[in-house]
Amino acid sequence: MALAAAKFEPDDTLLDAYSTTVADAVDRIGPAVCRIERVGGQGGHGSGFVIAPDGLVVTNFHVVGDARTVRVSMPDGASREGRVLGRDPDTDIALVRADGSFADVAPLADSKRLRRGQIAIAIGNPLGFEWTVTSGVVSALGRSMRASTGRLIDDVIQTDAALNPGNSGGPLVSSVGEVIGVNTAMIHGAQGIAFAVASNTANFVISEIIRFGRVRRAFIGVSADTASLPRRAALLSQVSTSTAVRLRSVEKDGPAAKAGLKEGDIIAAIDGRPVTGVDDLVRMLDAERIGRETLCTVVRRTGVSQVTVTPVARAS
Repeated sequence: MALAAAKFEPDDTLLDAYSTTVADAVDRIGPAVCRIERVGGQGGHGSGFVIAPDGLVVTNFHVVGDARTVRVSMPDGASREGRVLGRDPDTDIALVRADGSFADVAPLADSKRLRRGQIAIAIGNPLGFEWTVTSGVVSALGRSMRASTGRLIDDVIQTDAALNPGNSGGPLVSSVGEVIGVNTAMIHGAQGIAFAVASNTANFVISEIIRFGRVRRAFIGVSADTASLPRRAALLSQVSTSTAVRLRSVEKDGPAAKAGLKEGDIIAAIDGRPVTGVDDLVRMLDAERIGRETLCTVVRRTGVSQVTVTPVARAS
């Protein structure tokens, strides 16, 4: 029996569709991407992007450093002074208020909906080449890495979109023209391995800085990765999710260790609310939980148990 011939699109058609997708996303977000330069003190530059018409600009903590003011330069040639509203070394995110109003803004996506393999587009100012575009795919989700301060950043997106010094603080963009992450680092000497802080984490940090001028957090003394939650474990935990958080390390004498949590434990829920990933854990450990008993639903090889942890205020 003859087999029906498979139908494939011509290479030039596929390439044109991909090119159009990338170009459309860049047209939407590119005008909101800016160059950030420190004013006074030790010089330095990077990238950023406008998220509100009144001049709110997101960038990296390591781009602004300890500077109080920065110079914000836009693709149309406009240059404005910006005041650093707040910075969060834990996530390498900083928020700047630039003078004036802005017609073009970059919307933040829901990074929880990301999938490995989807298109990722980086826009920024690498090596002094302003408003450069590179593209690739989302290589992995839920990574952890250390910031330049030595602090651990959780819920990091790995991408193969090429990044270079100067891309830091710029947006990682989806095919529909939404910001899925804030580009933060590349591995020197490695080809095609770069990282961005997920947009949900950035959104949390931005909200905290706007409200309080800093990020207030409860601290339990763990580092974690997003992990699959077996169906049986989900049923026993009484959650309807397929992912949770696996503890990669537990700090000695920290609240988690004192409560009996151990490396390898999976936290499926906090106070009955599902913890589907590291970004959920970060958001749930907010200032409201400081000093308050918090019930963690923990999955172990021996079964599911309830562990009460009392978070403390995290040192600045």
